[in-house]
Amino acid sequence: MTGLFNMIRRNLRLFFKDKGLFFSSLITPLILLVLYATFLANIYKDSFASVLPQGITVEDELLNSTVVCQLTASLLAVCCVTVAFCSNLLMINDKANKNINDFKVSPVKNSTMAVGYYFASAASTLIITFTALAVCLVYIATQGWYLSFADVLFVIGDVFMLTLFGTALSSCINFFLSTSGQASAVGTIVSAGYGFLCGAYMPISNFSEGLQNVLMFLPGTYGTSLIRNHMMRGVFAEMQACGFPDEAMVGIRDGIDCNLYFGGNEVSTGLMAAVLIGSVVLFTGIFVLMNKLKKNR
Repeated sequence: MTGLFNMIRRNLRLFFKDKGLFFSSLITPLILLVLYATFLANIYKDSFASVLPQGITVEDELLNSTVVCQLTASLLAVCCVTVAFCSNLLMINDKANKNINDFKVSPVKNSTMAVGYYFASAASTLIITFTALAVCLVYIATQGWYLSFADVLFVIGDVFMLTLFGTALSSCINFFLSTSGQASAVGTIVSAGYGFLCGAYMPISNFSEGLQNVLMFLPGTYGTSLIRNHMMRGVFAEMQACGFPDEAMVGIRDGIDCNLYFGGNEVSTGLMAAVLIGSVVLFTGIFVLMNKLKKNR
């Protein structure tokens, strides 16, 4: 246990000591938030206003909060995974710099090293994602606050689970990488593609039916929808209080992927959470198994 604690502490110290790696990981969510607010907020606002039911007037505060909650939920859903790939670079750097050879001739077990990398990556990523969450909540408060205390707790839980999912996924993928060039290539691909695959940049309801069916098998889709549901529950409740008909509410929720359908059946938020938790357990188990098989070889 002492060896594991020392390994985690060592990895965390190296991560925060590398100012370039730390600040690039920290500033990425903030840059995305600025870009979202600058370029997408008005587009989302105009798009939402254009589909409002006739005869219903929505206050600017509610409209702004709706847009901001959708954008911040998408931002957090992406950053929890992409930042994990940045935080997990330490494992690849140790391979590239041959530092891993020092551990191999020491009493530190392979399993201890693997768990140390995993928990250190999860801890550093959680620090960054929770910082991003705090900034997002402040931004929401400036535009219109409709979140309850329970909603905030659910969002915190969603960010925690998505971060663990990103850590487990990145650990499995980075296990096969051994150079900085490979890490940069994978990081670029993940950063560019994950937001589309999970429905963060564009709702999957806008995709073709065949592609929608494929994306419904990806855990990230459910994670994005889950955090979006909890982030927007308050604005949806306010819309209903303003007299939005049920048909309009269903259409809005379907259009932004708050309602997901698998095989024609609506997926509940409880099932979304179960899929996300199961994915964390699955990928963590795969990572442990890969290290065990490597040890046996």
